[in-house]
Amino acid sequence: MPCGTIFEVADKKNQIANLEAQTLAPGFWDKGAASQKVQKELGQLQGVVDNWEACQTTWEEAELLLELAMEEKDADATGEVEQLLAELEKKIEVFELERMFAGEHDPNNALLTIHAGAGGTEAQDWGDILLRMYLRWAEEKGFEADILDYLPGDEAGVKSVTIMIRGHYAYGLLRSEMGIHRLVRISPFDTGGRRHTSFASVFIFPELDDDIEVEINEKDLRVDTYRASGAGGQHVNKTSSAVRITHLPSGIVVQCQNERSQHRNKDTAMKMLKAQLYEREKRIQDEQKQELHGDKKEIAWGSQIRSYVLQPYRLIKDHRTGYEVGNVDSVLDGNLDPFIKAYLLWQR
Repeated sequence: MPCGTIFEVADKKNQIANLEAQTLAPGFWDKGAASQKVQKELGQLQGVVDNWEACQTTWEEAELLLELAMEEKDADATGEVEQLLAELEKKIEVFELERMFAGEHDPNNALLTIHAGAGGTEAQDWGDILLRMYLRWAEEKGFEADILDYLPGDEAGVKSVTIMIRGHYAYGLLRSEMGIHRLVRISPFDTGGRRHTSFASVFIFPELDDDIEVEINEKDLRVDTYRASGAGGQHVNKTSSAVRITHLPSGIVVQCQNERSQHRNKDTAMKMLKAQLYEREKRIQDEQKQELHGDKKEIAWGSQIRSYVLQPYRLIKDHRTGYEVGNVDSVLDGNLDPFIKAYLLWQR
């Protein structure tokens, strides 16, 4: 393992020891939000150390097994070594990604919203393809994904959908997906077999911790209820359990329909609103900083970030990083990590 990594892990172990000492202090658990913050930080640091130690253990196992295979000239043992090294490579990739995270909310769960662009059925089908891609990515990661709101397309696909993805560093990984995604293909809905260009927007927000205060005036809210429909809503569409909340000053609208209870849907919708308002304020502050420093390198939130070309050739290219791949099917099946890693490296 690289020396730099060893020193980083040693430093994190020292941080863990200091935080554990705090948890043993009298009255620590009476501090409420402050106690939870320390526990969260402790868990994050421990996760990094555990990942590194798992890599170290796998490496030592492979080394011993290789020595045995060479002594005994055992082909089966050699195959096991190759399997262990492939497993180690995956663990190192995860570890390298986690070392790149520096954002305050990177370890949090993520709220992901997809909106189909103009173009009717073709664009709505593209939104559905993106939804499948992110659900497959979450499944491959071992993350939990719940559809909170789903507005189906008129003939096919989806007009808009919001999903909660729960997993370690879900937001840190997915924030690279924020922006406009462009698809070029021969449309299956065009009887003339013509090539179409479709757009869909993807928004990513972190699920905020309970100790983060976002001031929301009840007078600024309009709360509507309606019958749920589409994915996640079939079991609740007999009553008006779905909730739509409009924040009048900002125009932000959030919806939730996946719970049976109107009360629980409202609670989830308020969390979604809180996350969006927090990110909105943060974005305004970032834009003001960029204006003061003359920094124009940051990509605008509404800009096109990636193109998926299926015809006349097959290529997916990220316009921010320049990273591209020709294996389109693999990416649409959820293999997003190379793009995520390229984005994190580019951002640094």
